[in-house]
Amino acid sequence: MNTVKTRHVLTSESVSEGHPDKVCDQISDAILDACLAQDPESRVACETLATTNLVVISGEVTSQANVHWEAIARQVIRDIGYTEPGAGFSADEAKVFICLHRQSPDISRGVTAETSLSAEQGAGDQGMMFGYACNETPALMPATIYYSHKLVERLAWLRHNQPERYGFLRPDAKSQVSFLYEGHKPVAVKNIVVSHQHTEDMKPQQLEELVHQVCREIFPADMLSDDIAYYINPTGRFVIGGPDGDTGLTGRKVIVDTYGGIGRHGGGAFSGKDPSKVDRSAAYMARYVAKNLVSANLAERCELQVAYAIGIAKPLSIFVNTFGTGKVDDQEMADFLMQGTLFDFRPAQIIHTLNLKHPDTWCYRQTAAYGHFGRDCFPWERTDKAAELAREFA
Repeated sequence: MNTVKTRHVLTSESVSEGHPDKVCDQISDAILDACLAQDPESRVACETLATTNLVVISGEVTSQANVHWEAIARQVIRDIGYTEPGAGFSADEAKVFICLHRQSPDISRGVTAETSLSAEQGAGDQGMMFGYACNETPALMPATIYYSHKLVERLAWLRHNQPERYGFLRPDAKSQVSFLYEGHKPVAVKNIVVSHQHTEDMKPQQLEELVHQVCREIFPADMLSDDIAYYINPTGRFVIGGPDGDTGLTGRKVIVDTYGGIGRHGGGAFSGKDPSKVDRSAAYMARYVAKNLVSANLAERCELQVAYAIGIAKPLSIFVNTFGTGKVDDQEMADFLMQGTLFDFRPAQIIHTLNLKHPDTWCYRQTAAYGHFGRDCFPWERTDKAAELAREFA
C-alpha cells in the first residue's frame, strides 16, 4: 500500500459585503425576506444590477406582500456603508429602477401541488445541485474558503464597529487564501491576498499592519509561519470601488457562495430565489446531508449530487462521492438517501425540514455575504442527524 502523502497547494477567494456583486445579492435577498415575512407562499426570482449610482431590480415576483422595493434597496446600500455623498455610489444618490413582473404561469403550473405532474409540489426547474463537507475545519468546510470568508468578514466587522480606528477602510474588499496540503489535510498557509478599498489618505502600512493583525486572530497558530507570502493591495491603490468601480450582478459569485472551488457547483445561483427553486433549497439540503455524514464519521470528505426535473417532486438521482474516505460503500449511502426515510429531497419536504419559508433566527440576506455554508446560524448547518446515520450504517 502506498503511504506517501502528496503535497499540493489549493486556493479559494472570498469577497466582502461591499463587493458590487454582493451588493446585488444582498438587495435581492432582502427583497425575498420582505416578501416571505408578509406572505410565506411568495414566489420570488429577483435579480439586481448595480453600477455608478444606479440600481436596477428585475425579475419575477408573485406575492400578496406589500413591499417598498426602492426603500429596501437603499437600506441595504446604507447598511453596507455606501453613504458618502459624491463617492460614485451611495444610498441616497443612486437612482433605483424597478422592473418586476409576475412569475410565468407555465413555471407555476409545475411547482404548485394542485397542478404538478406528481400531484405534489414539484421542482421549480431541472438541474443538479451539489452539497459538500469535509473535516478540515470545525465548520466542516474546506480550509481555503473558510478562512477566506473569515478574513474579509473580520475586516468588515472592524470597519463597522471601530470606525475611529479603521475609518480608512471602505466597503469593497476581496481576499484569497492558499493552503499547503499533505494528502488531503491542510498543514500550512502559503499565500494570503487582500485587496481592500480605502480612503485617499490611507497609508499602505496601515492596511498591512491590520491584515497581519487579523490573520493572527483568525488562523490557527500552527498554520502561520514567517514563510507566508502576503499580497496586500498589490496594485498599490484601491480608492474607487464597489458598483462605481465595477458593475455588479446578482448570482455572479457562485463559487464564493459555496465551497471555493473545492466542491463542485451545479451552476444555479442562490440569492433572490424563494425556496421553491431547488437550485437553492436542494443545494442547502445536500449540504445538510453531507455535513451530517461527515459529522457521523462515515467519511472524511463527502460530496452529494442531486438531480431534478421541473414539475417532478422526487429527485431523479442521488450520487455520493466520499473520495475513498468513506467507511461505507458510496452507492449504499446513495441508495439509502434515495429511499427518503431520514432525508427527504422532495421540494416541499426540504422546505419543511429546513423551515425555509419561515426564517426565525436567520434571514436570507445573511446568506448573501460570506458564504451560504459554514455558519451555524443557518438550519442546514445542523448535525442533528449524525447519530441516526451512525446507527444506520453501524
